[in-house]
Amino acid sequence: MAPPGLLVAGASFLAFRGLHWGLRRLPTPELAARDRWQWRNLCVSLAHSLLSGAGALLGLSLHPQMATDPIHGHPSWALVLVAVSVGYFLADGADLLWNQTLGKTWDLLCHHLVVVSCLSTAVLSGHYVGFSMVSLLLELNSACLHLRKLLLLSRQAPSLAFSVTSWASLATLALFRLVPLGWMSLWLFRQRHQVPLALVTLGGIGLVTVGVMSIILGIRILVNDVLRSRPHPPSPGHEKTRGTRTHRDDGPVTRDNSTLSLKD
Repeated sequence: MAPPGLLVAGASFLAFRGLHWGLRRLPTPELAARDRWQWRNLCVSLAHSLLSGAGALLGLSLHPQMATDPIHGHPSWALVLVAVSVGYFLADGADLLWNQTLGKTWDLLCHHLVVVSCLSTAVLSGHYVGFSMVSLLLELNSACLHLRKLLLLSRQAPSLAFSVTSWASLATLALFRLVPLGWMSLWLFRQRHQVPLALVTLGGIGLVTVGVMSIILGIRILVNDVLRSRPHPPSPGHEKTRGTRTHRDDGPVTRDNSTLSLKD
């Protein structure tokens, strides 16, 4: 018989694929109609981020032993949450492969492969669930990132809602992405003699991959949404041309094509 975690992951995969299918039956906002698939994909990702991120934060608050003993200390429901996330990343990977070319999604697919490999270790072994729960705190930042991209797709930038979301993305990136990544890296380094070498290697690769992508993403959001969106005083002798310039960088919508779309 398959381990219960695998059954939960399988059910989660079907549920998220079903959510994709269900959203196809619902109307897409008119301003986002130019990219219906991406709108649906981001809505599903947002649902997972809110579920897993809030669950991880609540779980770690109620059961701090998951942080003090990341290998063995965890309630049974925590394993279910980790398995649900495994199912989501598999479902999202399938959605990317079905709707996008490999050249456009190779970075996300590599990210998903690393994340699924790490989380599956906890699901299959029943250990390192606390470590996985800490990693799911990153989804609190992912929720802000998905909401930011949804606002971009619906052409709500620049706006107050978009500005608030951009600042929330940067704040949660520091608090719920970089801090947990730093904690996990430090814990893995200190426990390297007690953790199997294969898991240290896998965890190290995962932390480096997500860490580098997170730093690049934070820099891009800071530059595109904050620094470049600030008004600049006109240079002497150029006052007359200010109103007729075609500035592609005036709004963050046209600059977001190269921004990473992290989903972890």
